[in-house]
Amino acid sequence: MKSKTQKIGLLTATSLVVGNMIGVGIFVLPAVLSNYGSVSLLGWLFTATGALILAKIFSNFSKIIVSKSGGPYVYSKAGFGDFLGFLVAWGYWIACWVSNGAIAIAIIGAASFFIPELATNATLSVSLGLGLIWFFTWINSRGIKESGKVQLFTTIVKIIPLLFIILFGLFFFKIENFPSFNLTGESNFSSLSTVASLTLYAFLGIECATIPAADIHNPEKTVPRATMLGTVITTILYILATIILFGMLPLEILQESPAPFAEAAKIMGGDLGGYFVALGVIVSGIGVLNGWILITGQISMATAKDELFPDFFKKKNKKGAPVNGFVIGGILSSVVMSLNYTEGLVEQFQFIVQLTVIATLLPYLFTAASYLLIIIEKKFETKSWFKSLVLATLGFLYSFWAIYGSGPETVYYGFLLLLMGIPVYVYMKWITTKKNK
Repeated sequence: MKSKTQKIGLLTATSLVVGNMIGVGIFVLPAVLSNYGSVSLLGWLFTATGALILAKIFSNFSKIIVSKSGGPYVYSKAGFGDFLGFLVAWGYWIACWVSNGAIAIAIIGAASFFIPELATNATLSVSLGLGLIWFFTWINSRGIKESGKVQLFTTIVKIIPLLFIILFGLFFFKIENFPSFNLTGESNFSSLSTVASLTLYAFLGIECATIPAADIHNPEKTVPRATMLGTVITTILYILATIILFGMLPLEILQESPAPFAEAAKIMGGDLGGYFVALGVIVSGIGVLNGWILITGQISMATAKDELFPDFFKKKNKKGAPVNGFVIGGILSSVVMSLNYTEGLVEQFQFIVQLTVIATLLPYLFTAASYLLIIIEKKFETKSWFKSLVLATLGFLYSFWAIYGSGPETVYYGFLLLLMGIPVYVYMKWITTKKNK
């Protein structure tokens, strides 16, 4: 079956970056950060700096390896070869479909604001979660243009409540509500490290425009622009929204609030404002689910094209979509999502989700290291060798710090998760050798 070529442009590619970074968690995070004080703002700045450095590395890499999908997998493979490239793809792929299951659960949690029965009726919750996963699996199977339209729409809709709070919140801002610099009783450095770790996860997804690079118009220009533009937009929204909430809500209310943006919206527009933000949270989750389902299929297809994943992952339908990758990802996400509603398995589910953080962070580390290696070996021309070397070094150090900050237990089991992929790699190499004889 001949596939129809579909391409997306700068606006949609940027919405993929912004939409996949801004999820449901950011709508709760300011309440968590308020427990540490206004040192949280420095944490945002520190993390944003690291994220922008990594975004620049991904941006530069997309100019070196043009029109090839796979992002961190392809970039890691360029510097370190098939084995490490496979491990990055393996861990990243697992992180994607596990995260999709977790995102479906977060959407259900947000929807319980309107349908309280979702909080108590497991059957209803699982049914809605499965419906969401498979509806957006179907949307993505219709091609990247259809998925891109959904992504662009949901990204715009999710940004509106944030802009509403930022712009109109200025009229309700009271400096006396602003928390003290450090509320923890620990050293400023210790508190800064903690809040930087908390804010880090809000930036996961900076690489998303690089993964479907082959399906983007003029990727050598569009991908780096979308990567940097998306990261900058998200950074500005995060920091300004946190500042406004710190000044709008009294500390005792902010610290205890499960929905600080809705609380702020109620101050400005009553219950209607609260409903507006709650709806924005649901749409935000829907957009993230759509975007990460796209990435799940794209990363498995890119790896299969290099004969490091089974061949059926690279099969495309007539719309040019990696339909088998979407279906397998949908099945696995459905299992993960259902685990959360199975008595006795909730703790294991939370543990699995925690492990995916490492599987997402390691690609950043290896991409920065690969970029550093390529610069040292002078595999490509660069305007400023020294600046590129500094950028790569900073990106590597930041990624290493992020992984270290995840805690020794998470790091240990995260690496164990990657090692589980070694038998798969050996098997794929054996199959490829046998095929080529």
